[in-house]
Amino acid sequence: MKRKILVTAFILSMIPLSSVFAAEALDSGDTAWMIVATALVMVMTPAGLALFYGGMSRHKNLLNTFAMTFMAYCLASVIWMMWGYTLAFGPDKAGIIGGLENLFLSGIGVDSLSGTIPTYIFVVFQMTFAGITVALVLGSIVDRMKFSSWIVFTVLWLTLIYSPIAHWVWGGGWMSNMGTLDFAGGTVVHINAGVAGLVLALVLGKRIGYGKEAMFPSSITLTALGAALLWFGWFGFNAGSQLAADGVAASAFLVTNTSAAMGALAWMFAEWIVDKKPTVLGIASGVVCGLVAITPAAGFVGLSASLVIGLGAGLVGFYSVTVLKKKLGYDDSLDAFGVHCMCGIWGALATGLFANPAITEGAKGLFFGNPKQLGIQAISIVATAVYTAVGTLIVVYITKFITGGLRVDEEDEIIGLDNALHGERAFEIN
Repeated sequence: MKRKILVTAFILSMIPLSSVFAAEALDSGDTAWMIVATALVMVMTPAGLALFYGGMSRHKNLLNTFAMTFMAYCLASVIWMMWGYTLAFGPDKAGIIGGLENLFLSGIGVDSLSGTIPTYIFVVFQMTFAGITVALVLGSIVDRMKFSSWIVFTVLWLTLIYSPIAHWVWGGGWMSNMGTLDFAGGTVVHINAGVAGLVLALVLGKRIGYGKEAMFPSSITLTALGAALLWFGWFGFNAGSQLAADGVAASAFLVTNTSAAMGALAWMFAEWIVDKKPTVLGIASGVVCGLVAITPAAGFVGLSASLVIGLGAGLVGFYSVTVLKKKLGYDDSLDAFGVHCMCGIWGALATGLFANPAITEGAKGLFFGNPKQLGIQAISIVATAVYTAVGTLIVVYITKFITGGLRVDEEDEIIGLDNALHGERAFEIN
């Protein structure tokens, strides 16, 4: 009898644990991938976005654009650890906000797990999303906002706008319960940032000379390099959002690259037909449009859908920047609204059309027999846009009160913010 027990124990020890038990333990492969993915997303802000935006700004404001981008990331890195994470991912409070149980990461230790990865890695991964989201906003207002006002705005906006919306969608809030599909940030990141940028731009007003004088980018070369770094980092952004090294992550990686390429092709050919010249700035912008649009859909759609999403993104972005912006007359300096909000809306709706249960079980869009999903996506878009618009307006006026105004002096704006605010120059130009 004893011998039979020993033999049985030996046989059972050779059988792999079920996926249920495996999911409760740390997975070194998932952990390694998420460390890499987090590093990739980190590169997107102080390197990719800083170069992308900096190259499009005028040479006299290039360093100020870099400084604002760096500051967005630095502030997010601190705020997220102190109170941002718990507001977004703490225990749910009525579907609206996370509780304060994890304030200053209280209750989280080296042995804490989020799925199969250490919670610390999940915290830092989500922090990089917060950092790039608020940094995207500044594309609408470069050349004219006080540096002190940007710092105050960033702190308030991350706390009052970004963290609640992140909770709604990813932290167990009401949008998540409703069934909103947002794999890596169509609503949380891009629509959110684009609407906020437009509101801030409208309150600040147009740049001096806007529409009357040419405002040439300082370096299309830097912008193209920034776009390439964003593309590179976006693999961590989208594929990393699976939080595992598996087939869905691989699919997200594939469709991300495909959509970006299609976005570049669509913008380039549209520009070539309309303006007779395919510009490098247009190609780089098309890449970002394709990346933005595939973000909410990355873990839910296959190759065919990614081709359509990328194609639509390039066309939507081109129209928004070259036609819609002129018709409405707003001064969105670097087209944060036209690229991120408009392409984010297209991507969120496309998710409701093309979500394929063969990619992720339970994610089913209109073309796979679930028309209700498109309505859910539309509700999430409208709710995000309304909350962000109203909330950002409140944040803007609080910031204005604290800092005694949002906009730099007219003389400083004419001289350039690099010299007026930072005492530096990006280039030595005779």
